[in-house]
Amino acid sequence: MAINFDLNDLLAFRAVAEQGNFRRAAESVHISQPAFSRRIDKLEQALGVKLLERTTRRVTLTAVGREFARKVQQMLDELDTTLLGIRGLGATRLGEVTIACVPSTVYYYLSRVIVRYRENNPKIRLKVFDAGANAVLNAVARSEADFGVNFMGSQEADIEFHPLLEERFVLACRREHPLAKRRSVTWKDLAAYDYITVAKSSGNRLLLDQALAGVPGRPDSIYEAEHVTTMLGLVEAGLGIAAVPSLAMPGKDHPLLVSVPLTEPAVTRQVGLIRRKGRTLSPAAQQLYDFFVEMKMPAAASARR
Repeated sequence: MAINFDLNDLLAFRAVAEQGNFRRAAESVHISQPAFSRRIDKLEQALGVKLLERTTRRVTLTAVGREFARKVQQMLDELDTTLLGIRGLGATRLGEVTIACVPSTVYYYLSRVIVRYRENNPKIRLKVFDAGANAVLNAVARSEADFGVNFMGSQEADIEFHPLLEERFVLACRREHPLAKRRSVTWKDLAAYDYITVAKSSGNRLLLDQALAGVPGRPDSIYEAEHVTTMLGLVEAGLGIAAVPSLAMPGKDHPLLVSVPLTEPAVTRQVGLIRRKGRTLSPAAQQLYDFFVEMKMPAAASARR
């Protein structure tokens, strides 16, 4: 059988148990005395017992009312403790956030955001799922990640895409490479050297293939890798050159690698935050999301030497 009363009725009963007076109890919960009386009547009718003895001057608890008042106080205390715990979680002092991202954003962008976030939320457990663009998109779409950093998703009906930066692809090579001193190079210039590319399963490969369709003299690859970071490792080892997103490149002070702008054509990709449409992020995840929006991405690395 359903019990026909609510939290407001229990709060009213606690007030009258403490005050011993209907007028003062009604004032303490900020309602009129007639409305207060109706709440108490509703509670007694729902329970089928008499909780109060009322006189013209004073209200006292019945034996059942005294026992019920004790139980109500325990229950409301437990509710307060539970709500405080949830509020603490909402204030991002405890909890877990999962972010999915393409690996090229990790070292020189995502890490800076996480450092700031960690300073504000030392107790948050942060999980980073670094994977290819398609896997990142799927993780967000399936709610396996709270949100993601990706260059895919702007065309998906159920994904909200917040643009952060449009970056260009640049040539990655060692400092002693013949192309390293050039102000810019064309895709045709790369054909004379050992060229490293990402595998056909990569979102970057799809983007490049579409952008370079019909471009004469584009380079043929001698090595393939799944991720941009792996390609950079191969370049650093002296195995060839590669076209990579500018965000993936280390800074100007890197001892081995430099980047050179690629032209004819200049190929760009738009990096942004992705989340499921209609999904409300937890306060902890929302704060991290906001940090990504607030912290400017590094400028395109077209001039890094």
